[in-house]
Amino acid sequence: MATKKKSKAVKKTSAKKAIKKTGKKTAKPTTRTKASTPAAAKKAPAAAKAAGASGTSLQAGMKAPAFSLVGDDGVTHALADHAGKPVVVYFYPRDDTPGCTVEACNFRDNLNRVAARGAVVYGVSKDSVASHVKFKKKHGLNFTLLADEALVAQKAYGVWGQKMMYGKPIVGTIRSTFLIDGKGNLARVWPKVRVEGHVDEVLAALEAL
Repeated sequence: MATKKKSKAVKKTSAKKAIKKTGKKTAKPTTRTKASTPAAAKKAPAAAKAAGASGTSLQAGMKAPAFSLVGDDGVTHALADHAGKPVVVYFYPRDDTPGCTVEACNFRDNLNRVAARGAVVYGVSKDSVASHVKFKKKHGLNFTLLADEALVAQKAYGVWGQKMMYGKPIVGTIRSTFLIDGKGNLARVWPKVRVEGHVDEVLAALEAL
């Protein structure tokens, strides 16, 4: 018994000496558990992926979907009205917002070059005719804006769907442009348009028809 007590005393003395020498106690091993991921964080990547994948499935060579919409002039405009002539139809999210204004003004400033190819430009959004009238007047736009409040044309062209805005997935108009040839077929499709330099790309495609 004396031997056991002496052994324990030696161990305690050794531990005290070790603490004095290092100034630290030996930490007991801990078992780490995997942190749980919030449900919202798990859903976000999936939602972003879905948003990135959304957009038109139309491709060059396909028949362009017919449309008939009221313009800012109060007149109903149909794709069939322009048989034999190229038509540029660009879909944009909202009147008088920064990107949409720049895009509209770029088409405005180059409309003479579009007209020189015998083509017509239509801007389409879900805004009302009244909203289009204000937008057109404010920026001196020289082409027709079509009101698609019921989203008929946007859904037909596949431009209404999921997209990212300020890092969050939302449902809305995906900025897209379609060049339709005189036979009513899609000559070029620009899905998920970036405004900068876009009108130049449209003009180059028009000149190649």
